[in-house]
Amino acid sequence: MRSPAGLFKLQVQTMKSEAMWDQLAGNWDQPGVSLGENDLRLIEKTRKYLAASAVILDYGCATGSIALELAPTVKTVYGLDLSARMIELARRKADERQAANTNFMHATIFDERLEAASLDAILAFSVLHLTEAPAQVLARINHLLKPGGVFISATPCLGEKNLTSRLINVPLMLLSKIGILPPINFFSGSQLAAAITAASFRLIETETLSGPPTSECFFVARKI
Repeated sequence: MRSPAGLFKLQVQTMKSEAMWDQLAGNWDQPGVSLGENDLRLIEKTRKYLAASAVILDYGCATGSIALELAPTVKTVYGLDLSARMIELARRKADERQAANTNFMHATIFDERLEAASLDAILAFSVLHLTEAPAQVLARINHLLKPGGVFISATPCLGEKNLTSRLINVPLMLLSKIGILPPINFFSGSQLAAAITAASFRLIETETLSGPPTSECFFVARKI
């Protein structure tokens, strides 16, 4: 259990992160920012794991672009983001598309409205490296999935040991430390894979979607 000081620190960091993402929301769907070529490839890779009867959660959904693309092929999509502005835009887009099977929530993954063992799949795209407590987040994801449910993630693995990555990581670390950027986890692909399996998952697909300096690691894992 977290100490009161630890809980307060997490709340402050969440507030800072929310303010930053709220500021970015207005430009999120500009060309080249949302649903680029890599995102479309990610959507296609994800679809094969989603049955028509599936109830899924897009954790860190931003303005809902990926969730809305997947909505026609599943029963229900929940989108979750800590930015109220992102969720406002996602809801507007859902209304425009008449996507009645979507539900966008301004919340964290620990929100009590999310029920244990209620989801067939949880997606986490470009979010795990920005979580303050990744081990706890992964445990929570496992808790929310039905037995045999799948966790699908795509994460920038900034901790790969190559010269280019190190040159990029130094300014990122400094900006995160002084509070301009949220906390950043500098995972390597192997470290992230180990963290996922440690949270009672079995990896069933792994792929590096993009190369250095910011390798994006795609993992599909099934709840044990």
